Amino acid sequence: MLQHYRNFLSFKDIVTFSMVTAPIKDDKTGNTFSVGKLSLLKSSAIYGANASGKSNLLKSMSFIRYLVLNSLKNIGSSDSMIINKFRLSSVTENEASYFEISFIYNEKKYRYGFEIDNAEIISEWLFFTPSRQEARLFVRDGQKIDMGRYFKEGRGLEKKTRPDVLFLPVVAQFNGEISMGILNWFGSFNTISGLNDRNYMPITVDCIKDSGVKKKLIKYLKVADFNIDDIRIERNMSHYPESPEEIKTEFSEKAVEETEEVSISVIHRKYNDNLEVQSVEKFDLENDESEGTKKFLGIMGPVLNTIDNGSVLIIDEFDARFHPFVTQLIIQLFHSGEINSKNAQLIFATHDTNLLSRELFREDQIWFVEKDEYGATDLYSLVEYKHLKKNTISYENDYMLGKYGAIPFIGNFELLLSDNYEK
Repeated sequence: MLQHYRNFLSFKDIVTFSMVTAPIKDDKTGNTFSVGKLSLLKSSAIYGANASGKSNLLKSMSFIRYLVLNSLKNIGSSDSMIINKFRLSSVTENEASYFEISFIYNEKKYRYGFEIDNAEIISEWLFFTPSRQEARLFVRDGQKIDMGRYFKEGRGLEKKTRPDVLFLPVVAQFNGEISMGILNWFGSFNTISGLNDRNYMPITVDCIKDSGVKKKLIKYLKVADFNIDDIRIERNMSHYPESPEEIKTEFSEKAVEETEEVSISVIHRKYNDNLEVQSVEKFDLENDESEGTKKFLGIMGPVLNTIDNGSVLIIDEFDARFHPFVTQLIIQLFHSGEINSKNAQLIFATHDTNLLSRELFREDQIWFVEKDEYGATDLYSLVEYKHLKKNTISYENDYMLGKYGAIPFIGNFELLLSDNYEK
């Protein structure tokens, strides 16, 4: 997956994020997979100071998905096409915002993008690579849409496309085979927040209806040292009285409908004086368990869903309320060829420098965001630091020393006592 963004949130100039492997020597083969001749990464970590643009990068990924899936649904809505342009430049306020994403669907590479300004689609394009060379499916310039020979499904639908609606979902609405397939791919490309893990508990509940999945989850709980032997679900006791809109958008309606009113309990072993198991004790998840336990159970629904479907999961604030070893465990699930046999991908933002390890990541899996003095975010990969002998140094130590940038520069504390302090 390759993505480009410009003039959106804190991104003034075009930035590029890639899940394609860089041409480097690395023996961590479990971190990559191949589709044809293309080599891709199973995970990427994004680092940066607070307010540097980590969340904005993930919001950019989520926005292109949202617009593709909801362009037709929001016709007539006054705020459905509001674009948050880069606001700290007088130049960008009069320019269109740019989005492009390349991805693999049915073992073919597609490149889709659009420019949008003032609730109007300025341009839109879709290309694919059927063999060696890229071919045009369609290119849109305002209301003029030129179709390639491989995109017969779009012909005759040009006049049915409004200026404020993307052409791709219009074609999908008329059962276009290629366009429907691409929309299905976007539907499996999910974004969640590590701070709102409670919202995803219905997905976990839905997943563990399958006894095999439940057995896996309990195993992961034990490996992560939560000391939980079982999970029990009881109906008609509403800990989750209303399913949040985020779940309805990001995951299946079925998961929402069937798990609106549940009580979740976890089972712990109870020991006697001889430290022998005497019985088991039931703990209410909401009232008796730690925030870390609740987060792990909440977030594992989307994780298991993603691995099972071989799709893409994006997590903001991934490490919040997690011990570094727990975060690392989830990453290793994606790196495992046996567990992640369908080559699902994980993209996450984090502050956890314990993960900056040569044992866990390749250089091209580590990304940094940093704002310049004019408030614009830059995005770059560790692999770009070719002058450093990265095989002999600690990523974490050098990051904390500022060698890669993307860290906050804290002023002298004593200056806080001064009335004239300016950073």
